[in-house]
Amino acid sequence: MQLPREVIVGKGTLTRVPEVTQRLNLSGSALIIAGEKSYEVAGKTVHALLETTGMMVDTLLVETASDKDILAIEERIKISKPEVLFAVGGGTKIDAAKLSSACHGVPFISVPTTLSHDGIASPLASVKGLDKPYSVMAQAPLAIIADTDVIAQAPWRSVISGCGDVIAKFTAVKDWQLAHAEKHEYYGEYAASLALMSTKLVIQNADLIQPDNDEGLRVLLEALVSCGVAMSIAGSSRPCSGSEHLFSHALDMLDGNHAMHGEQCGVGSVLTAYMHNASWQQIRDTLKQVGAPTTARELGVKDEDVVKALEMAATIRPERYTILHKLKLNREACEKVARVTGVIN
Repeated sequence: MQLPREVIVGKGTLTRVPEVTQRLNLSGSALIIAGEKSYEVAGKTVHALLETTGMMVDTLLVETASDKDILAIEERIKISKPEVLFAVGGGTKIDAAKLSSACHGVPFISVPTTLSHDGIASPLASVKGLDKPYSVMAQAPLAIIADTDVIAQAPWRSVISGCGDVIAKFTAVKDWQLAHAEKHEYYGEYAASLALMSTKLVIQNADLIQPDNDEGLRVLLEALVSCGVAMSIAGSSRPCSGSEHLFSHALDMLDGNHAMHGEQCGVGSVLTAYMHNASWQQIRDTLKQVGAPTTARELGVKDEDVVKALEMAATIRPERYTILHKLKLNREACEKVARVTGVIN
């Protein structure tokens, strides 16, 4: 079980980079992984702060978490032999850093610049560029330094996506409980409770999650970190990824102009909560309250693609038992679910 040793959240926390590195006894060399935008927003500040500690600092800019980018990071690790990696950016930059650093036994520190999903704190990384999207176990961050002043500069849509991703844990846990009851799959009560608590906190504080409200950002940040910890405890993505994530992945495969991951998972959670005979209306209403999509039109996809994605979702990961695998809905039944929940007209 890997857990972060330091989690620092709040306004201006980026300035505490030297303090954190010294407390963790990191004093040799560092490699910063960032994108062009995230380097400008936070990466160059991290670079300058690390140099004040006497560390040798190298930087590599990447675009995605594709095989090509991960190999590029691994090559740089071989050359510069850093003592620690700093992943500065959104989910893809952090995923690329966590996977490549894990392959070479180098710890990494997560410095998120957006809150679009729970990858900022989880030990899993999403690999892009293959026939099907999938996640692999990498490593949890040694520390997380989340500056809400930096995060507030990101497009508000990324916050909305993060809310959708957290709210979707409701159905992920439902699916995990179902797999335990019907397939005798391992179920971790503590990890599940931690994921559910994150969902409940976002639902209860939805009115705070709005632009220029630092408290709302902090609620979401802490929820996303807790989700990452839940996956570390469970040893898999089970407490945080179920039928709603399979729906999102299927939608990605059908429509190249898809919405953000968390937005799609939120809509997927509305659909699959209905299948579970659970409180799908509360999920829908909370998504609306934070400004997240609840319909195909708001996601920017066709009604028929929502229906197709719901039907094919179970084929994405047939080994992960969910409500989709239990019900085995045909196209007509999937369309009925989407219409009843108002996702399509």
